[in-house]
Amino acid sequence: MVDGGAPVTMSDVARLAGVSTATVSRVVNRRYGVSARTIAQVRSAIDRLGYESSLGAASLRRSRTNVLGLVTHSFHSYTAEVLKGVMEALSQSGLDLIVYANSDLYGTYAEGWEQRHLARLSGTLTDGCIVVTPWGEVRSNTPVVVIDPVRDSTVPSVTADNLAGATTMVEHLLGLGHRRIGFIAGRSSLAAAWSREEGYRKALAAAGVPVDPTLIGRGDFNPDSAVPLARALLDRADRPTAIFAASDGMALKALEVAKELGLSVPGDLSVVGFDNIPEAVLAEPGLTTVDQSMYRLGYEAARMLKGLVTGEWEGPGRIVLPTRLMVRGSTAPPRTNTSL
Repeated sequence: MVDGGAPVTMSDVARLAGVSTATVSRVVNRRYGVSARTIAQVRSAIDRLGYESSLGAASLRRSRTNVLGLVTHSFHSYTAEVLKGVMEALSQSGLDLIVYANSDLYGTYAEGWEQRHLARLSGTLTDGCIVVTPWGEVRSNTPVVVIDPVRDSTVPSVTADNLAGATTMVEHLLGLGHRRIGFIAGRSSLAAAWSREEGYRKALAAAGVPVDPTLIGRGDFNPDSAVPLARALLDRADRPTAIFAASDGMALKALEVAKELGLSVPGDLSVVGFDNIPEAVLAEPGLTTVDQSMYRLGYEAARMLKGLVTGEWEGPGRIVLPTRLMVRGSTAPPRTNTSL
């Protein structure tokens, strides 16, 4: 109680702690984005004022689930590598992990999968979640870290330097003498897809090579989406001498299409991707790609989420990791050098 016997309110706690009412609410409801020092101030004020009796403050006494979640649209090589990094970051932490994947891969109920998953896991089953490549912005009352967010996302995130990686890849192709370079883009809502296309355009412009919009196909990172796009590019009389796919999965499908059409790689066509999934090195020929360290993406996302859950995270709200060009057998100079 405060003076006069009136019930203690959240505003009373805020005044004593020297913070806003919104900050008290975040602490009481165990939401992320509050420093450990501020959490301690608010809890001290709650104890001194007797706000413990309120239903909201009682949530502070509830033990955490000590479980984190990882939600993903589907399980494939990319997600598996991310998961390895998450598990390494959580080792010896005392935290368990729930992995929740969408069962309707690219199907009728695919849209909005991330919010459905978070609604099922957040708060009751988990203390926070990692969301892998969501299709839209995510919202949750518990901490969330996104790997490869949508464009203009404000949610804490971890991503690779997709712009630099794509730029370096196209510079590699240009250095070999390629000038007609096809591009198979990813899902346009994702920041990674946008940045990879921007890198493609940036490298061409810097080399004085005009961007031919007819050489750009719109995929969505679903490997099968690359099949008709690659076939359309390679059926042309003026087909490109190289194809850059925005993911390894799509690049591997482009390799299959080239083989079906009787084209040799890299003799008739160079093909490159982005990700460096295990299948890239096993392809025939080995796929030239951009390594974005999927393992590290998972590791850093888990490290950030742990800090957000405990209130101890003092790092940036967005982590950008470096990329690395991996040159293998799928690239070579074009048969007829078309250098300008």
